[in-house]
Amino acid sequence: MNVSPIFQSRASKPPSSNSVDWESIRQRLKERRGQDYWRSLDELAETPEFKVFCEREFPAGASEWTDPLSRRNFLKLMAGSIALAGFSGCTQRQPNEKIVPYIAQPEQMTLGRPLYFATAMPRHGFAEALLVKSREGRPVKIEGNPQHPMSRGATSIFGQASLLDLYDPDRSKAVINAGEASSWTAFLDALNIALQKQSRKAGAGLRLLTGTITSPTLTAQIQALLKKFPEARWHAYEPLHRDSGIEGAKLAFGENVETQYAFENAKVILSLDADFLSGHPAALRYSSDFILGRRLSDGPQSVMNRLYVVESQFTVTGSMADHRLPLPPSEIERVAFGISELLSGRTDNSGDWSAEHNRWIRAVAEDLQAHRGSSAVIAGDHQTSFAHMLVHRINQLLDNVGKTISYTEPIETSPTNHTASVRELTEAVRSKSVDMLVIMGTNPIFNAPVDLEFARAMTQVPLAVHLGQYEDETAAYCHWHIPETHYLESWGDIRAFDGTVSLIQPLIEPLYGGKSALELLEVMLQIESGRSSYEIVHDFWQKQSKWADFEKGWRRALHEGLVADSAAAKRSVRLRPDAETGLPPATSDRPTPSQRKDKTGLPLEIAFAADPTIGDGSFANNAWLQEHPKPITKLTWDNAAFISPVLAQRQKISNGDLLELRYRNRTLQVPAWIVPGHPDGSVMLTLGYGRKRAGRVALDTGFNTYKLRTSDAMGFGHGLELRKTGKHYALVSTQQHQSLHGRPVFREGTWAEYQNNPHFADEQSEVPKQSESFYNLTAEQKRDMAWGMVIDLNACIGCSSCNMACYAENNIPVVGKEQVQRGREMQWIRVDTYFRGPPENPEAGNQPVPCMHCETAPSELVCPDEATLHNSEGLNLQVYNRCIGTRYCSNN
Repeated sequence: MNVSPIFQSRASKPPSSNSVDWESIRQRLKERRGQDYWRSLDELAETPEFKVFCEREFPAGASEWTDPLSRRNFLKLMAGSIALAGFSGCTQRQPNEKIVPYIAQPEQMTLGRPLYFATAMPRHGFAEALLVKSREGRPVKIEGNPQHPMSRGATSIFGQASLLDLYDPDRSKAVINAGEASSWTAFLDALNIALQKQSRKAGAGLRLLTGTITSPTLTAQIQALLKKFPEARWHAYEPLHRDSGIEGAKLAFGENVETQYAFENAKVILSLDADFLSGHPAALRYSSDFILGRRLSDGPQSVMNRLYVVESQFTVTGSMADHRLPLPPSEIERVAFGISELLSGRTDNSGDWSAEHNRWIRAVAEDLQAHRGSSAVIAGDHQTSFAHMLVHRINQLLDNVGKTISYTEPIETSPTNHTASVRELTEAVRSKSVDMLVIMGTNPIFNAPVDLEFARAMTQVPLAVHLGQYEDETAAYCHWHIPETHYLESWGDIRAFDGTVSLIQPLIEPLYGGKSALELLEVMLQIESGRSSYEIVHDFWQKQSKWADFEKGWRRALHEGLVADSAAAKRSVRLRPDAETGLPPATSDRPTPSQRKDKTGLPLEIAFAADPTIGDGSFANNAWLQEHPKPITKLTWDNAAFISPVLAQRQKISNGDLLELRYRNRTLQVPAWIVPGHPDGSVMLTLGYGRKRAGRVALDTGFNTYKLRTSDAMGFGHGLELRKTGKHYALVSTQQHQSLHGRPVFREGTWAEYQNNPHFADEQSEVPKQSESFYNLTAEQKRDMAWGMVIDLNACIGCSSCNMACYAENNIPVVGKEQVQRGREMQWIRVDTYFRGPPENPEAGNQPVPCMHCETAPSELVCPDEATLHNSEGLNLQVYNRCIGTRYCSNN
């Protein structure tokens, strides 16, 4: 087929109009050996833009002076500025500053020597266990807690980047009342009056709205508040909630249980729209366990695990799949139903599939059946409750319970169905039965389902109190706003996904005098108590009788960052009789094919997912995360409407074309981005952008896709209409930056190929002759010591946490969207994505490219001021005080 060259890796150039013969391209890819990988659809199509782009290794414009000010005039201004600075330097001096030594040196502090503290970061209600480095009382670097069972020393990009949020100058700094600065004392007076009124009516008008809560101490406080005010109600809303999984467990077992996976024991894994390697609350543990099944020995019995992925967008987990099937989100439930039927021995009546899809589903079912007790099936949180029920049934049929999966008590203690809870609160507000609303840890004005019109309802609340780190969208609708402490400034506790209690201990005093949720609830319980967050947590655990010697046990728990043996208790469950049949209920709301078609006759669905770098929008003001290239697409500083190459070809859409999306009589304009391997008939929108009240970084960045998300389509919906507006929006992707002119940087082979020829990768490497090298390799080899870092490429999942850790370790500056578009991003580490195969469903591979701290570091040769050195131990050193910023090191 002939299609338009609708693919662009950069948005600065207009779309091309030449046609491309995709069939001949695919044939050429099959014939190429060792060079059949491509990084962008432009490269695959060999568009004219790509040919111009590939004439140089770095993006066109990366080294050009393109500002209106000419180079000559710039030098004139610089010369004048230096002269003026010299004159002023003769008359002005840096003001004197007094340095006062410690009168009483803090315990364990030695100047110049760092301290490490175990703590935990709350994210969507669950703990990420951390070990934080502190210098002279200031947190400077975050790593994973190696003693915690759910992190094992690993961190996510969010954990690494959360340090920047601590020092964010845009954080809320004062108590606000009706838009004016106030004080904590004034708030306590107003709160006391309001609670006295509620005491006379048993709290009938009091409502509490939180995010996901797993903290034992915070849960105890809320329960005490509800006991004090029996008619009060607790509501919870998290935009990235897990309602479907909870309802699916109830359909399967009649009760809410949490499913825990032991992927290290699974030989065959099936993921049904579950990005369990990156987007799951237990992703750090699961990715580690998954890779254990990919570590091979030289023995003849060594076998890697096998991963099948069915998904509605290309994810980190999908990039690791051995076999991947892209499908619109509504079709994934049918896959689960078909596999369930095949495992039951019944004829697959899940619906009409193509012959290829039928073969795929049957092959997966047969492989699962052949690995009974050593397989695992998992469904994504945004899939339907019926799909989750089917997954439970499949795991039961495969006898996986007790081997690769187990069930525990629920980890979340807040109201479990978040959508129903926020709907109930909205209806209560509209009925004028809410006198006082306290909101903590959530931003419903920005991210609540649009059809609830929560903002309009909020105007009817007589007294609304908001606790948050920013004066965000919800704070603007509340009468009182209280600055919230960062997790590195306050005490607390929180459970990880397996239920293990992690203790949160601060490393620094609150920078802006904020209050924690524990302290706010404390004053609501006892206005005059005044206990600190440390006393609240300490006293709670003292009452639990956890340790015979409490103070000794408490200090050990603080040292390790967790309460030992606190994981959730195992539960034994059985399938309900109607779940054993695996048949959909009579009231199934699964759409018919006619309901899934738009006006063009093309099945079109709308789907929503967390953004890979800013989540639900909570990290939107973090510049490190905004500039961090997103997995697969490598977009920065924006979100987009992800569409398939087939849909783009049918409707003649190019990257950056501004689309008008119409769904349920609501419209939103979003730029398009064509993603290889994206399912046809589905438009994926990531959440969290388009903030109107946030810090300077987040403000008006990207597009607010919450405006199309309704309460009955939190994960996906049907009936989306799409049209081109004729406008263009510049999207920036780093995917094609630092092109290496076809050199085989990415090399891979199967286990069988490796056994046949263990040196296949070396044979594709470029090894210069001694006469062609700048380095005296003979002299280098005589060293007694040398620096060696090994990256297990088979274990790299492409999460890019290394990239974010490098940002934090070296305090790398961000350059902004415009400079990234010119190829001037400052990352020292990147993770390239390479594709192989047809654009409709290619294989993907991850290639980390670190800075070279090695015997032949390329930066050492070109640095004009010897800021990069080689020491006697074979280590590449950086003398930052000598660096003048030429960036020759980066280029070389």
